[in-house]
Amino acid sequence: MKTLIWMGCWSYLLIGLAHVVVGSIMPDLLLHYGKDYSAGGSLIFAQFAGFLVGVLVSPLLISKFGKRTGLLIAIGLLCLAELCYTMLPPWEWMYLVGSVAGFGFGMIEAVIGTLIIVAIKEGTAIAMSRLEVFFGIGALVMPLLAGWLIQSDIWRYSFLIVCAMAFIMFIFWLKRNFGDLNQLLDSKEEVKQEKKRLLSQYQGVRGLLLIVFIVFFFLYVGMEMSFVNFLPSLLIEKLGTDKSTAAFSVTLFWIAMTIGRFFAGFIAEKITYSRYVVWSCVISFALISLFAFAKGITMMTVLILLIGLFLSGLFSIALVFANKLLPGSEESTPSMLIASGGVGGAVLPLLMGKSMDIGGADFSAWMLAGFIAVLTLLGIVAMIIQRFHVKAIPNKS
Repeated sequence: MKTLIWMGCWSYLLIGLAHVVVGSIMPDLLLHYGKDYSAGGSLIFAQFAGFLVGVLVSPLLISKFGKRTGLLIAIGLLCLAELCYTMLPPWEWMYLVGSVAGFGFGMIEAVIGTLIIVAIKEGTAIAMSRLEVFFGIGALVMPLLAGWLIQSDIWRYSFLIVCAMAFIMFIFWLKRNFGDLNQLLDSKEEVKQEKKRLLSQYQGVRGLLLIVFIVFFFLYVGMEMSFVNFLPSLLIEKLGTDKSTAAFSVTLFWIAMTIGRFFAGFIAEKITYSRYVVWSCVISFALISLFAFAKGITMMTVLILLIGLFLSGLFSIALVFANKLLPGSEESTPSMLIASGGVGGAVLPLLMGKSMDIGGADFSAWMLAGFIAVLTLLGIVAMIIQRFHVKAIPNKS
């Protein structure tokens, strides 16, 4: 079991690297091709589209080929895409390469999340938060590596680092013996049977819970991506902060997120998943509201760190919470919730950009607070369903 958790952690490190590698070298990449930032945004969107497809089709692929083979397919595609990135093909081909890369790390995230939830029955939140720690480390390390490679004028090899990591992970997943878990990793299920289960396991209260969590993940990931992507702009407009200081605020946020994830799982196991989700939302709402009022750079810095800490475990703990409330659907629920989050991560930053243009930084900060207020209400709804209907939620598998 420990081997599976550590393999999952290293796989999430790979996902963290892959998620941010394009953004880390975006200015140099666009300069090389003579493209503007709109083209760069289109490339990011191509990765997102591939990510969404990878997450959504992962249940069907692993039911047909097994989880290990599904992972090998995803890691292999990611490795190939990053190698193609390194070769800097014609720009038109970069969109295809980006979608393949997104498909790869999207499917890896969905399969690993499903594996951990299915295999780890005790301390699931701790295991999931550990995965998120490694994702955060990858997201922190890649910009540093890319910065060093940019200074050395070999920025294209940022992609090669991800490619090499993917190749190593491919070999490990191919060769590693997981003992009693080998059957879980290699088991297959008829696609027709999987579709039948998908239709039958979300009826009545279970269907309501699924809707609640789909909206929750859509709003949470969209809110987080909006906050991270527009944090420098918020600081520049509210405080007149210089660009380098504003950019460093994102690093502070991710440091706080990574540190918080070390403790999130232990806290959630101690106070229950539902209370962790609700109280994280309540405190985050208060902090974002203070962020909207704050004026000094010291106060802003403290709030950014606290927001990162209290948001740090929300994704992974909410994912575990949802799956504990929907027993028997562990093969499909994580993929749908991760996909919903992916859609939110693409859509809500567009809304955030519009709000920055129309209402400015203060209005946008209050909009983010509004998103978290809705998250709080959804968490409370899930808690009420858990307390009063949990015995009436049958296992439909």
